[in-house]
Amino acid sequence: MARTGPTSKARRTLLWLAALIIVCILAVSGGVLNGAASWMPKLGLDLEGGTEMILSPKVEGNAAISADQLNQAVSIIRQRVDGSGVSEAQIATEGGRNVVVQMPGKPTDEQRNLIKASANMNFRAVIVSSNAPSPAVPLAQQTPADKLSTFVAANVLTPNPDPKAAPANDSDSNWITAALMKQYESTSCVAPITELPANTDPAKPTVACEPGTGVKYILGPVEIPGKWINTASYGLQSGAQGVTTNTWAVQLTLNKPEGSTAFKTVTQRLNSKYLVNPNDPQARFAIVLDGNVISAPASMAVITDGQSSITGNFTEASAKALADQLKFGALPISFNIQSEQQISATLGLQQLEMGLLAGLIGLGLVVIYSLFQYRALGFVTILSLVIAGGLTYLAIILLGWGENYRLSLAGVAGIIVSIGQTADSFIVYFERVRDELRDGRGLVAAVDNGWLRAKRTILASKAVNILASLVLYFVSVGNVKGFAFTLGLTAVADLIVVFMFTHPTLLLLARTKFFGEGHHFSGLDPKQLGAVPLYRGAGRIRTPEESLAVAKGKNAKAAGEAERRQTIAERRLAAKEAEMVGSRGAGAAKSESSDDSKENN
Repeated sequence: MARTGPTSKARRTLLWLAALIIVCILAVSGGVLNGAASWMPKLGLDLEGGTEMILSPKVEGNAAISADQLNQAVSIIRQRVDGSGVSEAQIATEGGRNVVVQMPGKPTDEQRNLIKASANMNFRAVIVSSNAPSPAVPLAQQTPADKLSTFVAANVLTPNPDPKAAPANDSDSNWITAALMKQYESTSCVAPITELPANTDPAKPTVACEPGTGVKYILGPVEIPGKWINTASYGLQSGAQGVTTNTWAVQLTLNKPEGSTAFKTVTQRLNSKYLVNPNDPQARFAIVLDGNVISAPASMAVITDGQSSITGNFTEASAKALADQLKFGALPISFNIQSEQQISATLGLQQLEMGLLAGLIGLGLVVIYSLFQYRALGFVTILSLVIAGGLTYLAIILLGWGENYRLSLAGVAGIIVSIGQTADSFIVYFERVRDELRDGRGLVAAVDNGWLRAKRTILASKAVNILASLVLYFVSVGNVKGFAFTLGLTAVADLIVVFMFTHPTLLLLARTKFFGEGHHFSGLDPKQLGAVPLYRGAGRIRTPEESLAVAKGKNAKAAGEAERRQTIAERRLAAKEAEMVGSRGAGAAKSESSDDSKENN
């Protein structure tokens, strides 16, 4: 029969932890051998340095640019930079005219062109969307032609019987070729998301995703370019009687005559399909910004004057966001790189050195305190801290490789702050064990009971730390996110170490002679802790008076602290009560002595 005792479970848990560390090391080693990763974490702009580009806006027709337009352009550039895989980039306006982009490392030519390009917004008809029914024939058994005809039939109410015919309009499924269908099937709009080009040929169909919803589309050629948008606004929708409802809507106005005429033609075609089948994807048109679908409403009416209302499950914030994207997303603004220079990380490195020095001092103080307070048991704390630090370091390297995470100075500060929080978990556990020893229990029972008491406290503490880190991460901006991220990451590493190393190690040590017999230097000597055993030998057990003395010994420190916090009046009252108790004791002693003298006489 397999052994399932505490010792076997502890050893098995330690083996699982060792396996986890080995897997992480092998993963990093594989990345290093492939040249995709490094044993050093990726550093942020403040630690590694990088490139600073000052962009000057260039407007078609040399028109003036407003502050709102410039801020929206900055927002679009930020989305492009983040979407290109660059993290820890800083983008801001300068002097109300220029845009300053600071990014780690050196940007590629592709990233430069992406930053300089003007926003590309347009309207495309929807041909296919991913919410269509599944084909009747399994995909594995279909030829490319079968896949094409079956999928189109699933999305179009009355498909063209001749798939080789020229498209009749921009919603026609005959735009779909075998190559386009293959691209559609291989594209993922949910994690891991397939990277799609931001700029595509406006005269050809394309595959696009709708971020946030994960919906995938095949879209027809561009029918309405964004430059035809005159203005966009948002507000509460009015009902048929002119009464304002609680539904938010976005109002869109196209210029005349180009925009309104083209929009009338488009909505006539889409509305005819909507009247036949409201769920037909070809009754919808997609608003595309930089290759991503930001909205795909259905045409519920024919728009003849170029003024339409987009409705849906909007909140005020989402309606405003869509209105801003429509209003400024098609800005005829491109950027010229006015200047480009390398940023030195000298200041950041100096601060990093000071931060690391402070961290080493703090770590040294924790080590000294652990060895002084817990003696040999303090080495368990030191090893736990080393393992927690190693797991955090490996996680940062893997995240830098897989998610392009960069460690900033604020992130280093989060790691330094977490040293004390990590040590707290071990202290809570050890003190619970020592409390059990003071009650007279053996070390094995003290470890089991102490763990049950400490586990709840540790879990509650780390849950609060992780929750605070999440809140701080999502509500903060800039480098504060790096601080919150590393603070939460180290809290998770702390939980792994406490449950998979500290507790199993203490279970094994409790069964050794050095710790089990309470050696003087073990840190778990019952005599040093003032423990009185429950069974004292020769048939004697601990008396209630001795139990009370143990309890008083536990609370002596708290009592001394309470006495120091007394006011002058409270101290006088306590002294008066002590004097009264003393006089009563003296009177009782005098009475007893007089009684003894009478008996002697």
